Amino acid sequence: MKKKSKLTKFNIFLCVLLVIAIGVNIFLITRPEKVVDTGSGEEEDVSVLETSFEAGTYGGVDFGSIEDVVTYYNTAYDKTKAQTKEYIDDQGNTVTWYALLGEETLNVSNIMIEGKENGTINGLVPGVVGGLYSPGLNGLSPCENRDPNLDVDENGESLQTSRLTKDDVLDASVKDNGDGTITLQIQPVKVNMSHKGADAQGHMFSTLGAIDETVESISILSWASGTTAENVVVNYQGGVATVVVDTATGLITTADYHMEAHIAVQHASVAVLKDKSATLLVTYDIHFPASDEYMMETKGAKVK
Repeated sequence: MKKKSKLTKFNIFLCVLLVIAIGVNIFLITRPEKVVDTGSGEEEDVSVLETSFEAGTYGGVDFGSIEDVVTYYNTAYDKTKAQTKEYIDDQGNTVTWYALLGEETLNVSNIMIEGKENGTINGLVPGVVGGLYSPGLNGLSPCENRDPNLDVDENGESLQTSRLTKDDVLDASVKDNGDGTITLQIQPVKVNMSHKGADAQGHMFSTLGAIDETVESISILSWASGTTAENVVVNYQGGVATVVVDTATGLITTADYHMEAHIAVQHASVAVLKDKSATLLVTYDIHFPASDEYMMETKGAKVK
């Protein structure tokens, strides 16, 4: 039996924001700026890459199929994540963390209540995000901790090596940068309620886990009909990992992991509001390597 996932700061943050987005309508009477058909959150899973995969030789490396791209990515990922470095933490202690650490940015947008976008609600979002979310410092995604010994999934299994498979990938591309590096772009297939390390999206990104479990813990939120599983959809789709690999060393030098979570809630009741729907988009970006300034600002840490 799968171990129940812990409630991460991400899904707690999202649930609070959903309740705020729905509940704020009690106090706001403003003209909607846009009306859209949000449906149930289901969208076709299509490639967002500018260039799809083409077999060929890039940077002296032969790629005959998307499976070759996955194999090359996994090898580079594993080799890079095996690299560690000593840092000085905010307590002045010497610690050993991943050598390649990333800086995070999380944004929430496209908040719709009953298919209507409200400028006042969207104006509140930056302040809410700033109050509930603090950027972290982690290794290559998916990752749970900058300390390799603490980088484990919900079941306590190590996340130090890549679990990506060819069946996880919707589309990929390779580019020769002409400087001894190649750029890989990989887009995983769509997944609902992704868990870190457990599925196609979770093999690529630091996904949110069981947001439905967190929703059930919010006492002021109930359903006009149906269950939490039926009424809460979190579709991960359209996200892309862009990774630059030095072909001589086989190490990842820079990377950008862009994750998208399309969240849709229906039949929700909050206070006097009954049977409402809400949708929003969460984008979670991690850029590698993290700057010295970012490490100091977020964790008070520096390279030894």
